[in-house]
Amino acid sequence: MPIWTLHGDGKNIKPGEVVAPGERLSWGRTIGLGSQHVVSMFGATFVFPIIMGLNPQLAVMMSGFCTLFFLLVVKGRIPSYLGTSAAFVGGIAAIRAQGGTSAEVTGAILVSGLVLAAIGIAIHFLGGRVVFKVLPPVVTGAVVMLIGFNLAPVVAGLYWPQDQWVALIVMVALIVMSIALRGFMARIAIFLALIFGYVLSWILDRVSGTITSYDAGTGQITEHFRVNWDSVQSASWFGLPPFSDEANGIVGIHAPSFSLTFIILVLPGVIALIAENAGHVKAVAEMTGDDLDPYMGRALAGDGFATAIASSVGGSPTTTYAENIGVMAATRVYSTAAYAVAGIVAMMLGFSPKFGAVISATPGGVLGGITVVLYGMIGLLGAKIWKENGVDFGNPLNLMPIAAGLIIGIGDTALKFSDTFSLSGIALGTIVVIGMYHLCQYIGSKNPELNAKNPEPNKPDSKAPGGEREEPAPQLT
Repeated sequence: MPIWTLHGDGKNIKPGEVVAPGERLSWGRTIGLGSQHVVSMFGATFVFPIIMGLNPQLAVMMSGFCTLFFLLVVKGRIPSYLGTSAAFVGGIAAIRAQGGTSAEVTGAILVSGLVLAAIGIAIHFLGGRVVFKVLPPVVTGAVVMLIGFNLAPVVAGLYWPQDQWVALIVMVALIVMSIALRGFMARIAIFLALIFGYVLSWILDRVSGTITSYDAGTGQITEHFRVNWDSVQSASWFGLPPFSDEANGIVGIHAPSFSLTFIILVLPGVIALIAENAGHVKAVAEMTGDDLDPYMGRALAGDGFATAIASSVGGSPTTTYAENIGVMAATRVYSTAAYAVAGIVAMMLGFSPKFGAVISATPGGVLGGITVVLYGMIGLLGAKIWKENGVDFGNPLNLMPIAAGLIIGIGDTALKFSDTFSLSGIALGTIVVIGMYHLCQYIGSKNPELNAKNPEPNKPDSKAPGGEREEPAPQLT
């Protein structure tokens, strides 16, 4: 880690200047910027653990610890906050649908984190281009798309039925706020929509009383209030997150357990994390003017080990956050000192069970309105990857394998091997996309008609497989 040098007088940033990763403003301003980074990451970091059935207080605490760990691994060269990743939500939904426990969920995430760390170490020694040979943008875009769109039934079957009208209102509010608000407020639209939905649900409880609908806590249709603060009132202000007691519906700190079937379900999320981290490194390099390619492997390894560390105690998977890149672009402050402060602040928040209980009490209808937008955004980011890398779907080498993999993944098609093992949904779709893409590339290389379909000059790089640029995918979260 660097010993941060003071930028200028520590108060002002001259036109055309930026505060570099190894620099800082005065500590007062740095603490303010760090707190702003916490607010930026906050909404998604605790919404996704709730969606995955994990403890949001523990997720926030571990996100702070993992951010500090990440900064150490990259030697303070890559300013980044590690919040909860959405890449595993689809796989975890499939695990839950098959009766998987929280311990089995975190066990599968832990293995995926170690796989990502191993890939990062390999890239550190072999160079970053090797990963884009195996996972070109046409492939990563497809995997990201099927991860997002595979979640549509989760919204329709779990969250939306809990309170359809609140879900609809929150959905509209989130979309309108993300467009109407500007600057920093637009970047925390998810957080603002959640607060709006929470307050709306509380007001409706006071005005119209209980509702009769699906209750995720009991798994049945019951008469209940939208906002239940029984656990909030009994929670202490200071202390560790609770230890898991799933028999009584408490999820918190716990040791992971491992199931090969469930591990396979979440492994495709590693591909999304590679795209996220690579895109983040490239984005920061462009903004700061630094050559960060030598740190690509460190970034992947840092995120992989951080995910393994978080899940080893029952926490959520981590990833670098695009929300915080936006804060840096707006403030022109890329100091890793601000992220160190953010990590410390997040850990302090994680030591409040009262805070965790308030988060966990988020009404299901509110989550329905938020997830219907978030899941769709994840899916459409796959299309963004294709567009920004010039993927040519007029070329059957791209079109055919991706078409098959998407329908298998989004439709949750299953391939049963035995009574105890099968591949389905995201896992099977990812295998089809990667395997068939490279098989088509090999067969197509021997087909003169396909070889003649080379991109024209000034079009996507003809050296890349399938006619797309070999560049990292953009940020996903």
